[in-house]
Amino acid sequence: MGLFGILLGLALLIWLAYRGWSILLLAPGAALIAAAFAGGPLLAYWTQTFMDAAARFIAQFFPLFLLGALFGKLMEDSGSVAAIATFMTERLGPQRAILTVVLAGALVTYGGVSLFVAVFVLAPMAQALFRTADIPNRLIPATIALGTSTFTMSALPGTPAIQNAIPIPFFGTTALAAPGLGLITSAIMAGFGLWWLGRAAAGARRRGEGFGAAAALVPQAAAEDERVRQRATTAREFDPAEVTRGQPSDIRPPIAVAGLPLVVVVGVNVLMTLVVLPRLDVSFLAETRFGATTLDAVGGVWSVVAALLAAILTTLAVNWRRMRNVRDSLDAGANASVLPVISVASLVGFGAVVAAVPAFEIVRHWVLSIGGGPLVSLAVAANLLSALTGSASGGLTIALEALGGTFVQLAHQYAIDPALLHRIAVMSAGTLDSLPQNGAVVTLLAVCGTTHAQSYSGIVMTAIVGPIIALVAVIALGSVLGSF
Repeated sequence: MGLFGILLGLALLIWLAYRGWSILLLAPGAALIAAAFAGGPLLAYWTQTFMDAAARFIAQFFPLFLLGALFGKLMEDSGSVAAIATFMTERLGPQRAILTVVLAGALVTYGGVSLFVAVFVLAPMAQALFRTADIPNRLIPATIALGTSTFTMSALPGTPAIQNAIPIPFFGTTALAAPGLGLITSAIMAGFGLWWLGRAAAGARRRGEGFGAAAALVPQAAAEDERVRQRATTAREFDPAEVTRGQPSDIRPPIAVAGLPLVVVVGVNVLMTLVVLPRLDVSFLAETRFGATTLDAVGGVWSVVAALLAAILTTLAVNWRRMRNVRDSLDAGANASVLPVISVASLVGFGAVVAAVPAFEIVRHWVLSIGGGPLVSLAVAANLLSALTGSASGGLTIALEALGGTFVQLAHQYAIDPALLHRIAVMSAGTLDSLPQNGAVVTLLAVCGTTHAQSYSGIVMTAIVGPIIALVAVIALGSVLGSF
């Protein structure tokens, strides 16, 4: 009965979330269903297990949600994201429309700008380019997804994406974990996606398909659609309702000024990880008032926090006179972080309750008995939970909360570098999370004015098939060569 309760709670969570119900209500409800079938004390499961896990997630990662959302909003309202997109368009032109959109998306998201902020700028840019190049409008969502939701989220070393930070406290790693493997797999994702998109565009040209009839872009309507919003806030760290708030600048900065904060994010992250933190005396972390922890557990998060904070200050410093209303932009950015972090924390609380019921031992045994060793088991667990929850960050945290300690023990037993576990976990969470119910997918299609029937097959190829190929490659390389 306990296993049935887990499956029933999960099924209701998925079904009702897909229908637009708030995850803030669904997650504790689904957790209580699982606990009830396990015969446990319901209030204790809710207030002690569910809330404890949710609170720990917020305590660990809210600074990243907050600073990431603030940075994205400031980059948008300063005109920096639009300036970068325009620069890429002018340099590469419509004849390289697909590459232009992919590179523009990759540049801003690797630099720390949220997917949802990027999409609202990239969608009209992509539509103009694709219309000029006579490439089907239906390929725009797949093109944007490749540049914003694949290698820059899960594979490129140092990416400030929240998904890349989640394994840090569990494995004692940094955002730069397994940099060589990350670069190789990034090339695989990007190369496969560009190959497929080029092939699809060429095939359409031979058939005489052309750009087609494109729906008018309605970004504000998409951002404020409550069902879209409820799904989106479990998928990424930015509430799309705040995208159209604030006061964007009428004057775009020069490209050097627009790109400087992105360079700061990457540079400070690397500097903090490799130079600054290793030289600090952090013995104070052993004190109870600081959580009785270690630098390995918090250093990676500190590096990303410092990088985003430095980038925010840089953005304000170089764009102060262009910003129409700094307070409105800061308020919108801060507000954009709240619903996502609470939503994902609620998913984490649900996962904690599931992991605490006795029947979860059946699930644990099944995962660990999968052939191929710990690397394959970890990949399957992160993939499955991200697919079921429709959230890479939520699914990854649930998997690591429930099984992270076990995988750390297996890593010691089999002499596996934790950095390899980190990279495989993040990449696994970024594959099947892009199923049709995923909030980022729903939002992307809504902003681009297309439907699942028109564009989802392209998203499957660029955001699922390509990343799965790269995941297989990193497992194979890591099994033979280890982490590098």
